[in-house]
Amino acid sequence: MRALVTETALFSTALARAPAPLRFPFRPPRPLRDLRLRRPAPPRHWRTAMAAATSELPTSGDWYSVPDLSLRDHRFIVPLDYSATDAASSAAKITVFAREVVAVGKEAQPLPYLLYLQGGPGFESPRPIDAGGWLKKACEEYRVILLDQRGTGLSTPLTVSSLSQVTSAVKLVDYLKHFRADNIVKDAELIRKHVVPDSGPWTVLGQSYGGFCAVTYLSFAPEGLKSVLLTGGIPPIGKGCTADTVYRACFEQVIHQNEKYYKRFPEDIAIIGEVVKYLTETEGGGVPLPSGGILTPKGLQTLGLAGLGSGGGFERLHYLFERVWDPPLVPGAQKRISYYFLKAFESWIEFDTNPLYALMHESIYCQMIFPWMFDEIHALRQFKEAAHLLAERDDWPPLYDVTRLNNNQVPVAAAVYYEDMYVNFNIAMETASEIAGIRLWVTNEYMHSGLRDGGSQVFDQLMGMLQGKKPCF
Repeated sequence: MRALVTETALFSTALARAPAPLRFPFRPPRPLRDLRLRRPAPPRHWRTAMAAATSELPTSGDWYSVPDLSLRDHRFIVPLDYSATDAASSAAKITVFAREVVAVGKEAQPLPYLLYLQGGPGFESPRPIDAGGWLKKACEEYRVILLDQRGTGLSTPLTVSSLSQVTSAVKLVDYLKHFRADNIVKDAELIRKHVVPDSGPWTVLGQSYGGFCAVTYLSFAPEGLKSVLLTGGIPPIGKGCTADTVYRACFEQVIHQNEKYYKRFPEDIAIIGEVVKYLTETEGGGVPLPSGGILTPKGLQTLGLAGLGSGGGFERLHYLFERVWDPPLVPGAQKRISYYFLKAFESWIEFDTNPLYALMHESIYCQMIFPWMFDEIHALRQFKEAAHLLAERDDWPPLYDVTRLNNNQVPVAAAVYYEDMYVNFNIAMETASEIAGIRLWVTNEYMHSGLRDGGSQVFDQLMGMLQGKKPCF
């Protein structure tokens, strides 16, 4: 992984300054082409790969229920490498899991299908416990498919323990290279052809990285799409848009969110400053974490990445720092950071349960992962060499086809969050100008977690835009 020029201090003690107004250097979105035109066929290598991958029959379970929802599980055997030509590589298979969800009583109704692609990378789809949020709204009209993207959840999960079976960093990289958006889309296409009657098109809802995958879908398999909804998930697609340039573009919003945090909780300036001083002066430059890693000032900064970009994150951070110190129970007891704080810190970061999030970031240009994390986070240490090899690869196949996006015929509606800390606003708008017919809802009412925080309102807004019930901009 390449080191950045600077690592923005996520908990700066500098006085808050008024941010410069953001500009809008983007071209108007291209007009939607005549939807009556025949959609272009997928590229030849996609057609060949998908034709060879349809022989394995899926397994489906019985219906079961949670309050107000009926669910059914599906498992599909798919190629690890869709492009494999030799016998050994073609024989390598993985399992992909998808959960079908409908409103109770609609199990047999002929509903249109909606595929949900989760953010990440490396995170499984939601596990519904009742009908709520966007899922409840979607189930009013759709049969929803919650896909565990390959390597997550129940889709041959790549965990710290399972990845340890591959002892060579080179072999691990050769395995992980098959877990990007292009193969996730190929999995989705295989599933669509099995579950949708007559292999008809479906609607896709992509949150964050799931939106990146949806734009890959638009690029290479638009014939499988009826419409697309994006929430905080418009990717960078420019030729010069490297991981480093995306990170730097995000830093301005990171600084802005820091300033907002300290305006709301000014007493935390002194508390966090004291924690940084304590960590700096501790032998070894940090304190041991419960898992075996080490908490350093740089590691402490990652709490800002985890908390300052989502709804409720400011409050959670503030309450976490309320309990940063152990109380002195006896006279002369040395000051120390509490176990409660250290455990909570690790729970926020989540690398131990979802290592793909760290390993695959550089190759999909998403949120901020730094090389030192593979030294300080215990669960990631064994993957340090593989992470560097992945980050330095320059032979990745393209994830987006700008020409196809310029000629897009699939209706697309996108929620663009003005203060999104993870998906840079200006870069998102530049990409939007390349997607013909995209309808944009630009809002500062929600942060990156808008689909979680106001799911029914966000879903209703985007569907209304597609149906002509809401303004386009």
